[in-house]
Amino acid sequence: MKKFITTAGVTVIIVAVILNLVGCSSSTNTKTTTPSATITSIKTNTVPGNPWAWGSNASGVLGIGTSTDTNVPVQVSNLTGVISVAAGQNSTMALKSDGTVWAWGNNGLGELGNGTTTSSNVPVQVSNLTGVTAIAAGQTHSMALKSDGTVWTWGDNTYGELGNSSNDQSITPVQVTGLTGITAISAGGGFSLALKSDGTVWSWGNNTFGELGIGTTTSGNVPAQVSGLPKIIAVTAGAAHSLALASDGTIWAWGYNDDGQFGNGTETDSHAPIQVTGITGVIAFAAGNSYTLIVKSDGTVWATGYDQFGEMGNGSHGGVSTMGSTSVESPVQVTGLTGVTAVAAGIGCMALKSDGTVWAWGYNQKGELGDGTTTERDTPVQVSGLTGAVAIAAGTAGLAVVSPSH
Repeated sequence: MKKFITTAGVTVIIVAVILNLVGCSSSTNTKTTTPSATITSIKTNTVPGNPWAWGSNASGVLGIGTSTDTNVPVQVSNLTGVISVAAGQNSTMALKSDGTVWAWGNNGLGELGNGTTTSSNVPVQVSNLTGVTAIAAGQTHSMALKSDGTVWTWGDNTYGELGNSSNDQSITPVQVTGLTGITAISAGGGFSLALKSDGTVWSWGNNTFGELGIGTTTSGNVPAQVSGLPKIIAVTAGAAHSLALASDGTIWAWGYNDDGQFGNGTETDSHAPIQVTGITGVIAFAAGNSYTLIVKSDGTVWATGYDQFGEMGNGSHGGVSTMGSTSVESPVQVTGLTGVTAVAAGIGCMALKSDGTVWAWGYNQKGELGDGTTTERDTPVQVSGLTGAVAIAAGTAGLAVVSPSH
C-alpha cells in the first residue's frame, strides 16, 4: 500500500461526498445487462441539525474550542442548522440550511476559505459564499456547489485541484472554469470530480495514477470530461481512485488500485474508467485512502481494498488477498450491519443506519471510532451516545449531524 497522506505519524484518509441513492432495483447480472429499472433520483439530507465530532483534534479539526482529542462525540461549538458535513486531512466544513458554509481546523493553505491562513478550533464562515447546496473536502482543498450549478473551490492548488486555470492557492473561494449545470461534487487527494445534469463526469487536478480518468497521467488545472462512461448519477473521490455509479446500476472505477479498492478482483491501476463487475443493487458508496465502502439496496455494507486496521469490517483484520497483501480485491460483507443508508470513509470507517445510529470500525488510535476507547475494531461498534443522526462524514475526525429533536 502506498501511504499518500500522513500527519502525526498516521495515515490520513480522504473523505468523499456521500450520496444516498433511491429508486434502484436489485439486479443479479450487471456484468452484461442493464437492470430492469434505472436509478432516477438522489436523496440528500434536508433536516437541519447540530454537528458532533470525535477523534484526533490536530489543528482544532473537531471545532470544539480546544486541541484535545476525544474518543466520544462532542458537540461542535456555536453551530446549528447544519444539513451536511465534510472532513478533509485536518480541516472540516459544514453546510447550513441557509446556504452558508462554515469551516474549522488547519488553514495553512487557505482550507477554511475565510481570507486568512490562520487556523481555527471553532467554526468560521467561508467568505463570499451563499446559495450553496453541497460541499466536499479533499486532502487540503475544499469545494462548494451553488444552486446555480456553478462550482467554487479554495485552498491548496499544487496540482490544479481548484480548476481555475491556475496553480496558485486561494484563501477565498474561486469559480471553477467553464462548469455549469453541476449536480454533485467530490474532492480527493489533490483532485476534484463534478457531475453534470446530463450525466457526464468532469475531473481536474492530480493525475499521477490516472485518477482523472482521461486516459493519461497528465494533471490538469481546468475540468476535462471523463470519457467512456454511461449516464452517471453519483461520484466519489478517494485519495487516488475514483468511482462512479451509473443510472443502469453499474459501477465504474479508475485511478490507483494497488490494494484492490476498485473491487474488480485485481490490483491493476486504470487511467480510464472500467466497469466493476459482480456488484449489484448499490445505493451509496464512499472512496477512502485505499479502500471503498458500498451500501446495497438491502441495507448491507460491503468493503474492498486495504485491510491492515480492519477496514473490511468482517473480522479478518489483515485481509484475505490472493496476492499476498493485507488487502481484499473483491467486496466482502461488513459483519452485522443492516438498515444502513450512508457510509463515510475516513481514518476510521463509518455507517449511518435508518434508525439514526452511527456505527464505526477500523483505525482507532485517537478515538476515531467514537466508542469511548482507542481499540481498533475489525467489526462495527456503535458510536457512543449518538441518536437521531441524519448525516455523517469522516476524515481524521468523525462527524455526524444530529437532529435537534434528539
